[in-house]
Amino acid sequence: MARVKLQRFHDNATRPDIIEPGKPEYEQLGGRWRTDFFSNPHPLTLEVGCGKGEYTVGLAQRHPNRNFLGLDIKGERIWRGSSRAAEMGLTNVGFVRMRAEALAAQFGAGELAEIWITFPDPRPRDRDIKRRLTSPRFLALYQQLLTPGGLLHLKTDNEDLFEYTLEVLAARPGTVVERFTRDLYAETDVEFAEAQAIQTNFEGKYRSIGVPIKYVRFRLS
Repeated sequence: MARVKLQRFHDNATRPDIIEPGKPEYEQLGGRWRTDFFSNPHPLTLEVGCGKGEYTVGLAQRHPNRNFLGLDIKGERIWRGSSRAAEMGLTNVGFVRMRAEALAAQFGAGELAEIWITFPDPRPRDRDIKRRLTSPRFLALYQQLLTPGGLLHLKTDNEDLFEYTLEVLAARPGTVVERFTRDLYAETDVEFAEAQAIQTNFEGKYRSIGVPIKYVRFRLS
């Protein structure tokens, strides 16, 4: 297993669709992802905490005229996403290995059109509240990087994180919650169709045991 991991890390170091520490582009693409990485002017969507890249790749497949980046700290996870994208022949998707806390160092102000947060670690302990990806700290960071009126999505199986997020959004001046539901796949409104269109393996496992998927779509002022 260790040999397999080492091979995958070696692969990551040679793949142009993966940006990670040690590559010269790692600290040079902020504000220039579309021109220097994707070589087109299409809108850029970021998935924060992309895991194995299922959602990032799924979005890229559905929207060929948009650019998609999956962010995760685990190199083996993004290797899987990169491999899947290559198998499908997708050129509008890439991956960056970094922690979400460092987003401002890798993206320019207003560079992102959209952000997806899919099944993040709920960080249930009170001492970890600031590390929740929907905490006020992170919302302020997202607002800096999004175009004015840029869109954000959260999908989660965790009820406590979902309720916490709704409370944070309600307390944040200027935030517009467009849609939310505590049971995404029970919804028949077409407004939920995009969030229903892609289902990760993780998501499917929770649905199979009767855990409803929660979803909220919102914009920051």
